[in-house]
Order: sequence, then C-alpha cells, then structure tokens
Amino acid sequence: MRIAAVQTDVKLADVEANLQHMLATLEQPQLSGCRLVVFPECMLAGYCFDSREEAWPPAEPLPGPSSRRVAEHCREHQRWVVYGLLERTEAGKLYNSCVLVGPEGVVGVYRKIHLPHLGIDRFVDPGPDPYRVWEIDGVKVGMHICYDGSFPESARCLALAGADILVLPTNWPPGAETFAQYLPNARALENNVYYVSVDRIGNERGFRFIGQSRICDTSGVTMVEAAHTDPAILVADIDPARARNKRAVRVPRLHVIDRLADRRPQFYGPIIEPHQLVRSIDDGP
Repeated sequence: MRIAAVQTDVKLADVEANLQHMLATLEQPQLSGCRLVVFPECMLAGYCFDSREEAWPPAEPLPGPSSRRVAEHCREHQRWVVYGLLERTEAGKLYNSCVLVGPEGVVGVYRKIHLPHLGIDRFVDPGPDPYRVWEIDGVKVGMHICYDGSFPESARCLALAGADILVLPTNWPPGAETFAQYLPNARALENNVYYVSVDRIGNERGFRFIGQSRICDTSGVTMVEAAHTDPAILVADIDPARARNKRAVRVPRLHVIDRLADRRPQFYGPIIEPHQLVRSIDDGP
C-alpha cells in the first residue's frame, strides 16, 4: 500500500478554509496512487483556543459536513483519509478527535485520551473508548493523537489489537523536538509496525509548530521525513506482511526475538496503577 503524510499549516477556527485546503491538497499529483493519506491533529479547526465556548462552533458531529465531503473525494479516488478535528456530540461532549474516512464514509473515530495542559486540550473531554484498529483494503490501521504517543502503552495496545500501521496526527510545539526525532522510530521498532507521525506547521496565538513529520518502517528506520517547518507531502510504500511477522530470526536457532510473544505481562502490574504524586500545574520543579 502506498501511503502519505501531509505536513501543512492550519487556520484557527476557519473550518471551510481548512477543508478546502485539505481537498485541494488531496488532488496533488504527488498523491497519485496513495491509498491512505494522513493530515495533522486539529486539521479542520486549529488548536489554540482559549475556551471551550470558543471551540464549540468550529466543532462538528461525526458523521458531519466535512466527513461527507471528504468521502466524496475518497469515492472518486478509492482511498482513505485520516484528519484531525474537534468533535461535538448531542450529549454536549467535546473531543479532540481524528477520523478515518473512506469511500463509504466514516470508517472509524479516535478521541484523544491523554490531554496535556495546552491549547484546546485544556477544555476537551478525554476520549471514552478503548484502543482499537480498523481495516482498510486489507491493512489494519490504529490511530492515536499527539501526546498519546508519549505513552508507550498506547502504541502497544494498538499493536496487540493487530495494527499494521499506527498514525499519529499531532501539533508539536517547541520542546517536542526530541520526541519528533526519536519516539516514532522507537514505537515502530518496539511493536514491529509502520508508524506515521504527521505534524502541522505555522503559528497560532504565539505558539509555533515544529513540523518534523516522518514515516518509519517496522524496524524503526526512517523511510521519509520532513525535518523542517515547511509544507511537505511524504510518500512511502508499506508491506503489511512485514508488520504481521513479529518473529525476527536473525540467526536460526541462535538469535530469535518476538517483541509481542516475549512479553511477560504478569510483571507489569505497576503500569496500570494510578500514580500517587499529585502536583498542580502551577507548581515548580
């Protein structure tokens, strides 16, 4: 499967402009033959909102106006698209979500679980659903968002659910450079999956975004990257069979590893215990 990641700028609260930009980008010749295209976190709405009330109008239900228009493109080109948006529900919930849309419409939705004290994440509700994967064209896709990638448990849960490829739409600010440079590769290697980290660029209300998007293969090698803060379209070909073969035979009978089968969950209990240290966000170190 040929896949792509789109590193691009976003206009705060201008849903129509962002959607038009996304649809225009999807028509670019560079994306010819790409079956899966991934855009950044909050692609549709922007990120640096100052209140829940301000963020509510540019939020959408799912399915909704944008997903229906993206589905029209997907039907024409027989592809799938992942993009970030603010999702609102009839029950009054507001989520930082990413949606997987295909020729038949919405395939899957992921709602961000780990919420930093930053931008819209200060005001949204945490996602209520367990990690899961969705199959498209025979390839199993797992989604998580930005800060989720800082928690290895997120990627591991998706790998255990059978993901061949993990996508991480993100809005990395300054301070996330080392994450962008190392953790996508580590998550790919740890779980023997393809990993797509897709950051935005530009500035919003005094925050700038660092780019540094990349696609990694199952051994943690960077296949293609945008190591800058300019617009970019990254394209790579993936082989899901590599992601499904978790057993690495490096020397027959002498050096064989399987990072899923070799796990020892009975020793991991402390991972799921709540952390006892409680600290205000205003506290110093």
